[in-house]
Amino acid sequence: MLSTPDMTDLGSGGYLSCLWEEWLGLDDLQGYLSYLDYLLWVFTPLAVVFILPGFILLFVYLSILFLHVYKRKNQLREAYSNNLWDGARKTLATLWDGHGKIWHGYEIHGLEKIPDKGPAVIVYYHGAIPIDYYYFLAKVILQKGRMCHAVADHFVFKVPGFRLLLEVFSVLHGPREECVRALQAGHLLAISPGGLREALFSDETYPLLWGRRQGFAQVALDSRAPIIPMFTQNLREGFRSLGNLRPYRWLYERFRLPVAPVYGGFPVKFRTYLGDPIPYDPNLTAAELADKAQQAVQDLIDRHQRIPGNVLQALLERFSTGHKQD
Repeated sequence: MLSTPDMTDLGSGGYLSCLWEEWLGLDDLQGYLSYLDYLLWVFTPLAVVFILPGFILLFVYLSILFLHVYKRKNQLREAYSNNLWDGARKTLATLWDGHGKIWHGYEIHGLEKIPDKGPAVIVYYHGAIPIDYYYFLAKVILQKGRMCHAVADHFVFKVPGFRLLLEVFSVLHGPREECVRALQAGHLLAISPGGLREALFSDETYPLLWGRRQGFAQVALDSRAPIIPMFTQNLREGFRSLGNLRPYRWLYERFRLPVAPVYGGFPVKFRTYLGDPIPYDPNLTAAELADKAQQAVQDLIDRHQRIPGNVLQALLERFSTGHKQD
């Protein structure tokens, strides 16, 4: 039977606390509350870093929804205009450009190296989420007045609802001949040779996981287009992947399922750097050109990225003007 505390010694609050302790079988109510506080302190940040990447996906789907609305509104004009989607592209580019400025203080260095007309292959490092490419594309559309075709993994084309977005922004899944045709027509073409493997398995030390891929180099040679290297500082500090954990790596290697969770969404400083163009040289083989392009991207990493990357340092760079470079 529960003992009854002396009401003369306890106020109503103390009496309820005493009963609460006895009912729960706890000797120290303060210890219980401290434990709850500890759980909240530990799990709330974990929940946030896994939720924030979902907002990027939500933003992408909102972009797709806008395209569908735009398409319905302008369907009667489609027969009279060859540039039906220009307004939609510029509107979405403005939205993504604003997102980059507000959330990441996004900067781009070397945009003048992108030609005002004519073909070029932009070769870039692939982050856990290629959000830097979205920001880069927005700058190209708004400041250069050009579209940039892109090569994406087959997996992207299987994501529900993405088809219209991929069509409007000229995303290709290959093959090589289609890429060559785009360049011969005078378009820009963006390729990440590391692809999904680099997105999943690279980390804060920024290794390039290109293997012996040479297809992009052969495309550049066949179309006589220059290659422009590109890298975004702190990209892995913004979003990171758990792909190196054994179960996720096994699923990808065995079934090609890119199911590794991505976490982050931290508002770190993003700076995209474009290196000097590698001109067309008929004397180079595809293997030699691929090695040359990989070294050019590696040079940008070595020059502009602290290794290993640090989230706190990348956050502090939002408030400083200096950045790593030789």
